[in-house]
Amino acid sequence: MDPSAMVTAMRTHTCGELRLTHAGDQVALCGWVAHRRDHGGVTFIDLRDREGVVQTVFHPDDAPVAHAAAQELRGEWVVRIMGVVRERPAGMANVDLATGAVEVAVTSVEVLNRAETPPFVIEDRIEADELLRLEYRYLDLRRPEMTRGLRLRHEINRTIREHLDPLGFLEVETPVLTTATPEGARDFLVPSRMFPGSFYALPQSPQQLKQLLMVAGQDRYYQIVRCLRDEKPRADRGLEFTQLDVEMSFADEDDVMAVIEPLYVRIVRETQGVDVSTPFRRMSYDEMLERYGSDKPDLRYGMELSTFTDLFEGSGFTSFAKVAADGGVIKGLVAPGGAAALSRKELDRLVEDAKGRGAAGLVWIAVEDGGALRSPVEKFLSDEERTGILERTDAGTGDLVCLVADRIDRTNVALDGLRRDLAARLELISENLWEFVWYFEPPLFEWSDDEDKWVSNHHPFTAPLTDDLEPRTAKARAYDLVLNGFELGGGSIRIHDPQIQERVFEVLGLSHEEIDAKFGHLIRAFRFGAPPHGGIAMGIDRLAMLMAGKDAIRDVQAFPKAQSGADPLMGGPSPVDAGQLRELGISVLEPPRAEGER
Repeated sequence: MDPSAMVTAMRTHTCGELRLTHAGDQVALCGWVAHRRDHGGVTFIDLRDREGVVQTVFHPDDAPVAHAAAQELRGEWVVRIMGVVRERPAGMANVDLATGAVEVAVTSVEVLNRAETPPFVIEDRIEADELLRLEYRYLDLRRPEMTRGLRLRHEINRTIREHLDPLGFLEVETPVLTTATPEGARDFLVPSRMFPGSFYALPQSPQQLKQLLMVAGQDRYYQIVRCLRDEKPRADRGLEFTQLDVEMSFADEDDVMAVIEPLYVRIVRETQGVDVSTPFRRMSYDEMLERYGSDKPDLRYGMELSTFTDLFEGSGFTSFAKVAADGGVIKGLVAPGGAAALSRKELDRLVEDAKGRGAAGLVWIAVEDGGALRSPVEKFLSDEERTGILERTDAGTGDLVCLVADRIDRTNVALDGLRRDLAARLELISENLWEFVWYFEPPLFEWSDDEDKWVSNHHPFTAPLTDDLEPRTAKARAYDLVLNGFELGGGSIRIHDPQIQERVFEVLGLSHEEIDAKFGHLIRAFRFGAPPHGGIAMGIDRLAMLMAGKDAIRDVQAFPKAQSGADPLMGGPSPVDAGQLRELGISVLEPPRAEGER
């Protein structure tokens, strides 16, 4: 940024830009009082704006009027300061501050606005409750750490546009008011006053619209778009989120990768100062689950899973033998140094953690000198099983082997969680390492216990890998990009043949009448000549969260909702005036009251 771009009628510089090269300059600064200190009659005030903090000095002999006014200044007052930049005295420079080599000798000060005492201290070392911070988000955002998060998002968005424009992509805005369609998550509905009894829906994503842009011959589209889903928030997902939406005509999977990989390499290089090599690693969906138990593994450390089902067929260890006979699996991992690092109490706790993740339990085995095994179940293991465990895991002295026997899905979930926990506990995660990996060919459909039917694994517009549309075996031409254990985004080659699209809808249980009512516009468009096309949607909130080293996307959003979905700042969601509801033709049902509630 050119510092001169921020010059206004009220200021000549920002607080954070002053350096030794400015020594001797007359400056006017505007900002907030961050700290005030009095030393031997001289008053020091740290002045803060978005660009940083600078120390200002009020001396009673040099500027008595300004010094007297400084005695009234309090935290978060908004002021305008005039003064001269000078080098700090020898030995007084602050190496932790970008402006730490200079200070401003104040000649005059003007109070622009007074401030009440904030409900929490506005500094990066904050201990305030998150709900309080969200209620006073405009104060929380004054903290340099929060500004860095917003600036990071800005840099990511700027990089996206700079990368895609030379590649022939056209940025197109799609509507915010759309029509509800069964694509996965629940829609937020918007009542229409002009069409009583009818509703718009806020977009879960611009999926159908970007495909229609391809039918419209627009060839390459992108959008940094706001999406909304009425689902329970969590740390890395909210009710509303931002994604990079990309669609390409006459393209296959490799074409999409060729656009996305250099973009993310550039984002990591420019925000983290780290070079990432390409091409990114690639695995099939099945291979990823087999090796890591998850479709979003963290590859910054090892601990790949091994399978032991055949080893325990007919075993004297009856609980494992029964799982093998009933069609379950026995899988496990080895945690290097885990036996030496964890106490017996901590080892037993691993069993409870596995049960908490839905598995029947967990067996831990500590490897001691000479290959001896120590475990609560050691006496039930045969020599062949002991040898097989060591050979398949390559475990050595001090290592910890963990085995889970259950249904394949429960086993994978338990071992994935265990792998992540042990990596953190044993400090196996390499810092500032960015491990990208793609997966390909996931299932086209998945069974939903909640809906008691087959649903789309990705979305219903994903092209099948082959002619196979049997729900239990069909694979998809879909792909996801994973970074350090988090899904960054996913995409697919889309269906462009109207007959195949109708067949997929039928597998999902839609009647011809339902297909026409909910997706007739798309089917009709395909009949007018749809090009082969594909694309991807990449989460910007989650990417910014990872680049900023945060644990929740709320830390890189300007005005997020709370974990509950409520808005402490604006007070939403809130009741609507009865007159407005009547105008919309809506009546509100009172929620059922709990027993004994008045």
